[in-house]
Amino acid sequence: MTDVANMRARSRRILRFAARYLAQAWWYELFLPRIGLARVAARGRSVRLKRIAQHFHVLAVDLGGLMIKVGQFMSSRLDVLPPEITRELEGLQDEVPQVPFPAIRALAEAELGVTLERAFSFVDPTPVAAASLGQVHRARLSEADAAETGLLDVVVKVQRPGIGMIVDVDLSALRRVAGWLSHVRVVSDRVDMPALVEEFAFTSLEEIDYLHEATSAERFAQDFADDSRVSVPELVWERTTRRVLTLQDVTAIKINDVDGLRAAGIDPSDVATEFAAVMFDQLFLSGYFHADPHPGNIFVTPLSGAGVVEANGSRAWKFTFIDFGMMGEVPKALRQGLRKLVIAAASRDGKGMVDSIREVGVLLPSADTAELERAMTKLFARFGGMGFAELQEVDPREFRAFALEFGDLVRSLPFQLPENFLLIVRAMSLTSGMCSSLDPTFNIWDAVEPYSSKLIRAEGGNLLQQVGKQVVSVGGLIARLPQRLDTLTTRIEAGEISVQSPRLERRLSGLARTGRQLISAIVFAALLIGGILLRAEDVVFGTVLMSVSALPLLHVLFAGALARRGPLP
Repeated sequence: MTDVANMRARSRRILRFAARYLAQAWWYELFLPRIGLARVAARGRSVRLKRIAQHFHVLAVDLGGLMIKVGQFMSSRLDVLPPEITRELEGLQDEVPQVPFPAIRALAEAELGVTLERAFSFVDPTPVAAASLGQVHRARLSEADAAETGLLDVVVKVQRPGIGMIVDVDLSALRRVAGWLSHVRVVSDRVDMPALVEEFAFTSLEEIDYLHEATSAERFAQDFADDSRVSVPELVWERTTRRVLTLQDVTAIKINDVDGLRAAGIDPSDVATEFAAVMFDQLFLSGYFHADPHPGNIFVTPLSGAGVVEANGSRAWKFTFIDFGMMGEVPKALRQGLRKLVIAAASRDGKGMVDSIREVGVLLPSADTAELERAMTKLFARFGGMGFAELQEVDPREFRAFALEFGDLVRSLPFQLPENFLLIVRAMSLTSGMCSSLDPTFNIWDAVEPYSSKLIRAEGGNLLQQVGKQVVSVGGLIARLPQRLDTLTTRIEAGEISVQSPRLERRLSGLARTGRQLISAIVFAALLIGGILLRAEDVVFGTVLMSVSALPLLHVLFAGALARRGPLP
């Protein structure tokens, strides 16, 4: 069968699968409830959904290509898909057979323009990893390249032959399915499926461009250049093209290898806490984040004297990130909204969370959020502060009842997905799951609360800067006021200005007094806010600032009253 015929058969298989289960969903979820058989439709829903996910799992593994990525993508869509589907797809990995080495050799040599023997002194024909889009082999640079780069052991990532055509076919099929779904009101009211597929397409096309991945790796490395917690493998640009990527071999302990971590003297719970903090920094501070932080893409690299904390208290290990094909960027406005969301979550503020979700742009302005606010408050009251192990002890029936109630409420609200928001959801889902696997007692609140304090201090610092600027601005105005008054008085005495009102002097005096009260009010606010923010770091200095703020406050409160009483006799 020719390649063209294979691609047509592939497309038909994807479309048949989608059509079959969309028809089933229409029958059970739309038609039967409409004729009064909602209970019949609901009776076997859980089993049906699980069966659909199982069949898709088989299809994805059999076809490979983007279908694996679609499954991984859907497993993180807790907001759209029921748990029966997301749970079944959670374990979907790149379970595809390896490409025979001769085919890998042919593609690599065509891309590099030289034989593998000339490009490398050694290439292992057995792959380290065989994924749906590419395959990775260990290699050793030639003497000349090793001398120039300072590297010797490397890994060579080579695209699967024909993957470009497979991606195009898969995206074409997915666009057709998205078009079908856009005509289903239940779906179209909740999410713009064509836009969702286009975002997925953009990410996928970037992922098969290894020059883009190399550039992303360099940018990520620059963001964390001064952070001892994170490292990135060095690139070998001389042996990198759009379909071949060569970089430093940084293989170490997989982040989810709990036994390996303990054998190296590294506490998995410390790794979980630090990993959450690193991911938070990417999302909320730098705004450029690794959107595929699964166990295969993050290593824990022991440093010299691994397992022993050095005298200065620094860690004896670091995170090494690899595979920068799927990266996300959080626009500044969205990042500010997410910061507020984290602060609201840490303070268990249901209304604040809903307001933040609206500001982020997920909820449309027309959404009636009163019920959502009550549901969030109820959620925090019942489950807030629980770790993964504690949640496992909760009666599953209680979870199910709350999930049904909360899910129905969310589905009734109009919402949209801001740009890159799906990647943010994916990154956070993988982060949460990773931390819980490292430490079953891991409590996401323990990670969020100190981080929210950090964000509050940062936001407070920005506020203090703004207040400071206002103080300087108004202070300059007040400082210039006596000179202006003196100039005005001189001009009056010289007859340059005709004074028509005997109350002018009192008005000018009142203006100066008001100016002095204004500067006192701003100084009071600056001292008070600064004291509150600094008290968390330095109790003594913060308390002193708060106490001193009383002086300008007294001037604001009593200066006017004293002036009205007139001078003392």
